[in-house]
Amino acid sequence: MLKKSMHYLLISVLFIGLLSACAQSSDEGKGDGGEVKTVKIGYFPNLTHIATIVALEKGYFEEAFGKDVTIETKTVANGGLFMEAMATKAIDVGTVGPGPLLNFYVKNKEYHLISGAVNGGAVLVAAEGSGVEKLEDLDGKKVAIPVIGSTQDVMLRKALKEADLKAKTSGGTVDLFAAAPADTASLFIQKQVDAAATQEPWGYVLENQANGKLLLDWDEFAWGKESTNTVVAARADFLKNKDISQKYLDAHKKSVKFIQENPEESKEIVIKHLKDLTGKELNKDEVDAAFSRLAVTTDVNEKVIQEMADISKEAGYIPSSDIKGLIDLSLVK
Repeated sequence: MLKKSMHYLLISVLFIGLLSACAQSSDEGKGDGGEVKTVKIGYFPNLTHIATIVALEKGYFEEAFGKDVTIETKTVANGGLFMEAMATKAIDVGTVGPGPLLNFYVKNKEYHLISGAVNGGAVLVAAEGSGVEKLEDLDGKKVAIPVIGSTQDVMLRKALKEADLKAKTSGGTVDLFAAAPADTASLFIQKQVDAAATQEPWGYVLENQANGKLLLDWDEFAWGKESTNTVVAARADFLKNKDISQKYLDAHKKSVKFIQENPEESKEIVIKHLKDLTGKELNKDEVDAAFSRLAVTTDVNEKVIQEMADISKEAGYIPSSDIKGLIDLSLVK
């Protein structure tokens, strides 16, 4: 009887400990009264995340949250890493491509798209000597993309579909080759790929440092100026606090407006921020070219996001294209 009692006691202790650990995990970053004490903001160290960069540099987030909230930042190299960090609660909110976001949402409804950030900002460039003069010439060719399942991957599949072509993984003839955007110039020079679907400023770099030829400019590639490149994503538990979520989006909107009204100053802010972050200074011509190929906005074309989901499903990246509930623009509006 004593052994049985001890057994139940042990189970009770373990259960209570588990509940305590869960509570601690869910309340991480909150004070004793449940108020938010820390906000973890994620973004990529590149130009299409300019809204987050400017908001950080101008102090818009600090101003919105107040002195009692600590801001932590985390930079990642691609959307997959961003979403993994969000899944482990290393990121609460931030900017990411819609492709990785919807891929994760289909498997876990804990992530939401709450605002636009940048449209466009991506181009399709053909390598010198590739024989690619038009979209149809990609038949049987190898095309570089940043990451499998990335927004540029989905945009390329959209463009191929319009030319009656498919990726090899979907039974077609076009070979999609994942490579970091910074490496694509070397791939062009070494003739290892025939084209690249990439974000700026890498498109400009391919044209000017690797003799690439612009195949589709940002306003022609995929959905053109409606192509959603970067959005604001947040975890569901972060959004439960409407006050802090609204403050984040107020700062985001303020940043977007500043960039729209002060493009030259915004470029200088980004150049300085990225140099401080990476130790490398962006070429001013590259930044100017990138700015001419993107639109900073809070708008989101929901039909485009749904079509992205449909294409991702066709590619086998997600089991379903049902993204109902993913987009919540109530706070940004």
